[in-house]
Amino acid sequence: MDKIQLFNTHKIRSHWDNDREVWYFSIIDVVAVLTQSGNPRKYWSVLKVRLGNEGSELATNCSQLKLQASDGKLRLTDVATTEQILRLVQSIPSPNTEPFKMWLAKVGYERIEAMQDPQLSIDRAMQDYMELGYSKEWINQRLKSIEVRKELTDEWEEKGVSDAKDFAMLTNIITKAWSGHTTKAYKDFKGLKKENLRDNMSNLELVLNMLAEATTTEISKETNPTDITEHKKVALKGGTIAGNTRQAIEKQTGKKIVTSQNAQKLLKAKNTDE
Repeated sequence: MDKIQLFNTHKIRSHWDNDREVWYFSIIDVVAVLTQSGNPRKYWSVLKVRLGNEGSELATNCSQLKLQASDGKLRLTDVATTEQILRLVQSIPSPNTEPFKMWLAKVGYERIEAMQDPQLSIDRAMQDYMELGYSKEWINQRLKSIEVRKELTDEWEEKGVSDAKDFAMLTNIITKAWSGHTTKAYKDFKGLKKENLRDNMSNLELVLNMLAEATTTEISKETNPTDITEHKKVALKGGTIAGNTRQAIEKQTGKKIVTSQNAQKLLKAKNTDE
């Protein structure tokens, strides 16, 4: 989800990536805050060359996303994660350095807090889901799915996958292989727009999604893919194993596991039964 973050009176465009569960910030906007330059785009262009010559990974590993420009049009923009932005801050002498670090920490406060004490994050998530009406059984599955997803994204990063588009593509392959739907088609099937797909899955859907991602992680660890083509093959294998499991369950029960029901419908059905 795209969002305008404010540092003092300065606008910083950002994007929340649901798949990787990280914030991306517009590098140009951050440079403008730190340098007060009249041409932050040119400043970043020169700085990127210097960082590249110094061997900095930031110059080569930053991603690009389409963010809304001042004229209202969507344009490809260099973006970076919180960790990458902190590295960038170290390369730019500025009186705004410390205030900006504090602001960045505040934006990612819950994530930082979770890293220091994961139990706080788990307790908060459980409480939020319970207030929305989810069952304890579903909540436990959902929290486990977050852990499984993190293990997969860590494995991808360790094996050299860093671009957000690649994360989305690999996720799409896994989802299609086990559910029969691409991620977008799956969300459309459930009548979703910007809502999180996993928050709108039934227990069995969550379990199979976890099986697909956990299997992909294990296959990746054993086969050590070296490029995106090999990663795609691994993702397909992991998703297919879960897909075969889905078909076996459906054959035994006579019921479809992948359902058009979203969280609103599932919770309504649960309350009706009660």
